[in-house]
Amino acid sequence: MSVITIEELHAALQPGQPVAGLDLGTKTIGLSISDLGRRFATPRPVLKRVKFGADAQALLAFAEKEKVAAFVIGLPVNMDGSSGPRVQATRAFVRNMEALTPIPFVYWDERLSTVAAERALLEMDVSRAKRAERIDSAAASFILQGVLDRLASLARGTGDD
Repeated sequence: MSVITIEELHAALQPGQPVAGLDLGTKTIGLSISDLGRRFATPRPVLKRVKFGADAQALLAFAEKEKVAAFVIGLPVNMDGSSGPRVQATRAFVRNMEALTPIPFVYWDERLSTVAAERALLEMDVSRAKRAERIDSAAASFILQGVLDRLASLARGTGDD
């Protein structure tokens, strides 16, 4: 289907369809999935990146298993709002994925999601080693939770962020 807006996602989703969150890193892909009511984002184990073909197959297997209706992918915009090399790499990844799946992608500004995830893991007293394992999926959950909150706002008709 390609890249759609959050409003298009809201219009396209059917009840009971989960949405996946992705935090695309250079070494891993953080994953999260919504519940069927799309209220909560839950972290899933990270995918270790190998090369695009293997990464894509692992991601599509996850999507099939979880019956994912859409992917929300964090767009790593710089703090000043500009786009850097990581934004270009994320957009290239999505362009390559579009050829392999009809599942739509939604970009979501991920500024400070990793910082928020790190703070949450610190508050839970997670060890440094465990934080390193979980940070990308925790960031994916923060990204996805932002989208789920926005979808709930659109459903209420408030349009608030």
